[in-house]
Amino acid sequence: MDNSNSTKNKRIAKNTLLLYFRMLFLMLISLYTSRVVLNALGVEDYGIYNVVGGVVMMFSMLSGSLSAAISRFLTFELGKGDKENLDKVFSLSITIQLIIALAIILVAETIGLWFLNEKMIIPVNRISAANWCFQFSIVAFAVNLISVPYNAAIIAHERMSAFAYISILEGIGKLLIAWCIVVNPIDRLVFYGGMIALLAIVLRIIYGLYCKKYFGECSYHFVYDKDLLKQIFGFAGWNFIGSSASILRDQGGNILINLFFGPAVNAARGIATKVNTVITSFVQNFMVAMNPQIIKSYAEEDGEYLMTLIYNGARFSYYLLLLLSLPVLLNTQYLLTIWLGLIPNHTVNFVRLILVFALHESLANPLITAMLATGKIKKYQICAGGMNLMNLPISYVVLKMRYPPESVLIVAIMFSLIVQIVRLVLLKDMINLPIKDFFKKVYMNVIIVTLFASLLPVLMNRYFENSLLQFLSITVITVVWTLFVVILCGLKKEERTSLLQRVSVYCQRLS
Repeated sequence: MDNSNSTKNKRIAKNTLLLYFRMLFLMLISLYTSRVVLNALGVEDYGIYNVVGGVVMMFSMLSGSLSAAISRFLTFELGKGDKENLDKVFSLSITIQLIIALAIILVAETIGLWFLNEKMIIPVNRISAANWCFQFSIVAFAVNLISVPYNAAIIAHERMSAFAYISILEGIGKLLIAWCIVVNPIDRLVFYGGMIALLAIVLRIIYGLYCKKYFGECSYHFVYDKDLLKQIFGFAGWNFIGSSASILRDQGGNILINLFFGPAVNAARGIATKVNTVITSFVQNFMVAMNPQIIKSYAEEDGEYLMTLIYNGARFSYYLLLLLSLPVLLNTQYLLTIWLGLIPNHTVNFVRLILVFALHESLANPLITAMLATGKIKKYQICAGGMNLMNLPISYVVLKMRYPPESVLIVAIMFSLIVQIVRLVLLKDMINLPIKDFFKKVYMNVIIVTLFASLLPVLMNRYFENSLLQFLSITVITVVWTLFVVILCGLKKEERTSLLQRVSVYCQRLS
């Protein structure tokens, strides 16, 4: 590996490490905040907040595809070093996001309000609070939408320190809001929704000030470039299929659960989603650090390094998620008991299924980034995105057949496996991805690691008793054993040698 790629790898490692320190802090805050919010709002109001927010997210299908387009174009132009186009992309993206935000507000205030009040299962005495919560969710969503180009600029420039510090500030803000729910004089659900919206506004101002100070392209001025606009909307238009598929799968599934089972089961799904978000955030941080390099390596036409990043990104994403999720999968009931105290029905099954889904999806993350880097996504989105769109109607049919709410996630796992096969076939033509190599270097590798990593914890768990000391002991042993298996079976010889050398150097510095 040449010095240039070695420097890039070190940058990825440094940014990943910085983001992990951020996530450790945020994880503790998020887990504690969830407990406080659940107990303060109660199961019913917690479920209402999750499903009402889900309705607003349903209107983000177009915005999600545009956000991905903006991030891709900013990073691509930065990789090419084209300052003039970089300025144009940023200013044009702000204009686009403002227009989309206004359009979504209009749709949400008409169709969204009708659906909330006429179709959703919400107790009569909570309709007013749900409507207030809906309005605040729209405000928070619109503000976050306008912040996308600023966030994308920070990630494209790989300034992860700023990203980490501002995110930590967001975590502290949510913690303060959770503490204030009980003592505030107004309706708790209304207060919580309003404070989350206010926090979004404050963070938007901070992101804007930072980007204007450090990045030259982040000074907005009205730009109209027909060709560039056509490229962005063309990219976003086809990416709309993939974005809408993911949102319909997740938020649409949440709404289906509400229609068939009511807000109490939405609370269980919301808790499972929170656990998943906390754990998968570690993997997302790794990909946040790696994604700019994948896009830039494609822009620089460095095919060999691109393949290295894809293989390593898939393997390491899975290892990180396995390391964190295995103790949760084995001890879900006890973990939820000591965390929440109050456990809504179906929560344990939801948590386990959503983590299994996340483990497989982690293998797709670098493939999706490589696909977006090409900009030629029409065929991919029609095939893979179109297949993913089947999640919602199949889930509806399954629930209509009186299967339990967990079946929504089982359907999602099945489609995740099918879509991954489609994805690999398509990427073979798009970026010359060797499918056999991917299965050999990624799938065979993670299957072997998973089997050996699970062996000892499963045997130990047979003798597990409900005591905090024993739970902590088994968790520590599981993490250490999984880490040992990953190093021994999951890493290549040169990766293992490099890791041991770095650990040795670090130990010498400490002594």
